[in-house]
Amino acid sequence: MTANAKAPRTVADRQAAGVLDAFLTPYQTDSPLIRLGDFGDGGYLVPDDLCGIAACYSPGVSEQASFEMDMAKRGIPSFMADASVECPPRNVPGAQFEAKFLGDRDEGDHMTLASWVAATDPKPGADLLLQMDIEGAEYTTLAAAPRDLLRRFRMIVIEWHHLPSVLTKPRSMRLALAAIENLREDFVTVHLHPNNVAGSVEIDGEAIPRVVEATLLRRDRARDLRPATALPHPLDWRHNPKRPALALPRRWRG
Repeated sequence: MTANAKAPRTVADRQAAGVLDAFLTPYQTDSPLIRLGDFGDGGYLVPDDLCGIAACYSPGVSEQASFEMDMAKRGIPSFMADASVECPPRNVPGAQFEAKFLGDRDEGDHMTLASWVAATDPKPGADLLLQMDIEGAEYTTLAAAPRDLLRRFRMIVIEWHHLPSVLTKPRSMRLALAAIENLREDFVTVHLHPNNVAGSVEIDGEAIPRVVEATLLRRDRARDLRPATALPHPLDWRHNPKRPALALPRRWRG
């Protein structure tokens, strides 16, 4: 854990932090969570509500493809993208790979979510799933995505990065808030788990993880919403088994 950091104290900053906290607070639904992918890094918890999903869009491949492999076992093909690698680490049946980064522009080795889906959409109008781990680019990527496109995704599995900076630096908060404003009317967080690899930073006396993995569910699929009580979830697993688990901050526990 690093030295203490102080959150900004203006009214606008506190309001923005409140929006972030409310969005990250996880809820239970009537669909139980299941685990897809390996135990540890590369695996995520999602609602058991995958029937009818036409494809998984998975930017941020790196050295992991166990999530996409489990999707393939359920008959759901994956579209994968990452300019930092030449190809996926595993031969995932039915998958297509693009050596590009996801972002807020179509330029060079970058592409937007909108252009990617438009070029590859296997079944226009059908529900999709987005699984995103793109090292901080998630904020600009999601802020730039049209809301009618985001609504195509029944679930969004995402790693939120740089959270201490988001809570203490106004520019980082503005970037995060732009993404969340594009999501919060249509999605609810149904799972939240700190990534113990990156550690945490103490802010106003509370340890804030640098990275959390979250699962968002489109609100029309989120039935019988109630605050999540099993935290951590029994299927959660430490990303690095040699490091201690990180507790979820009180501010994100309802």
